[in-house]
Amino acid sequence: MTLYTERLILRPFVHTDAADLLEYLQTPTVHCFVSMKLRDMEAAQAAIQKRASEEFYCALALKEGGKVIGEIFGAPEASDPEQGEQDTFSPCWMLNPAYQGKGYMYEAAKAYYDYLFTSCDIRRIYTYTEVNNLPCQALCQKLGMRLEGEFREFVSFVRDEQGKPIYENTLQYAILRREWSQ
Repeated sequence: MTLYTERLILRPFVHTDAADLLEYLQTPTVHCFVSMKLRDMEAAQAAIQKRASEEFYCALALKEGGKVIGEIFGAPEASDPEQGEQDTFSPCWMLNPAYQGKGYMYEAAKAYYDYLFTSCDIRRIYTYTEVNNLPCQALCQKLGMRLEGEFREFVSFVRDEQGKPIYENTLQYAILRREWSQ
């Protein structure tokens, strides 16, 4: 899949993206991406291979210059396991901190959501975000998503100095295809 926006190309990752990926994953800024931390170029190359093999994994590349500044990814899920119909999707995204606050993630997510709803027949999109991740919450709201709930001490991505898990409160936002088209 390749999608075009005003300033971005959402496309599969390629081996030449490794340095850009390493740039924003050497020090992930959000706890939920700590497990994706990359230490060196070898790890970045391995991460690129994995990303390139995933159908719904997109590099966010600037149209001008081609630099990869982030990514958006996810996979269809079955809302009814007995029927097997995969009509629900939970995307995740991350953006190089040097490019935050410029509308790039909104531009990318809007195109990605539009693709999921119109080309993949997705019925419902939902996403999780930590309570303290205010930019992500603002993005969800700008995309027209509604807050569905807060999960208290839902998950732990990091540990304290004693090695104990730090549990985070997590919000869930969602939007239906019929809401998106309005």
